[in-house]
Amino acid sequence: MSNTFHLLTLFPEFCAGPLSASILGRAIDTGLVEVSCHQLRDWTTDRHRTVDDYPFGGGSGMVLKPEPLFAAIRDLKARFDPRVVLLSAAGRRFDQRVAREYAAETRPLLLVCGRYEGVDERVAEEMADEELSVGDFVVTGGEIPALAVVDAVSRLLPGVLGDDASSTEESFTDGLLEYPQYTRPREFEGHPVPDVLLSGHHAEIGRWQRREALRRTLARRPELLATAALTAEDRAILAELGWEG
Repeated sequence: MSNTFHLLTLFPEFCAGPLSASILGRAIDTGLVEVSCHQLRDWTTDRHRTVDDYPFGGGSGMVLKPEPLFAAIRDLKARFDPRVVLLSAAGRRFDQRVAREYAAETRPLLLVCGRYEGVDERVAEEMADEELSVGDFVVTGGEIPALAVVDAVSRLLPGVLGDDASSTEESFTDGLLEYPQYTRPREFEGHPVPDVLLSGHHAEIGRWQRREALRRTLARRPELLATAALTAEDRAILAELGWEG
């Protein structure tokens, strides 16, 4: 089970805050998770520590050069034998299933953070085990996606959440959105907590939670139902709610 992450980045300082705070920070402090940030410029050979150049064929912006990336990845592979993941809009979509896959990986994960207009294609073809996208949107660099991967994977590792049951009762764990959550007070500005949650009847509460998870998923993310782990009872509930799947 992989609890070790290496981030190859031009901005290691960008990652310092998220890696030192909250659950992830505590997991690192206690040794449950290890994260190392490597400065890509350390593998440059010119006095300007150049990592980018203009793209062939024209176009705006700059592209990360292959030389420092090849050198860095080769070095880190030799030292740590990681699974190399290039953060890229062209990659497969990151979701909870991929997070579980990475959590079960026996090798460290090396997350390569792109910048500017992208990375020389030869890096993806020759040096990466895979490309990964966190969604259909554009951010300034790969650091934010890489940190999202570290966080999502780390919370699946034993001991990181404290209560390991927490990670089994979250959205997407079984392919559904999570049921609604409530806390005190019992009524707030005329909006009460559903009576069933105050009943103390655990079986009834469980049935309500499952129904609400199904209802919320159908209303907000119906495409998830195509691959969710649905029982015959789930399908009956969904039919009552108007699902035609």
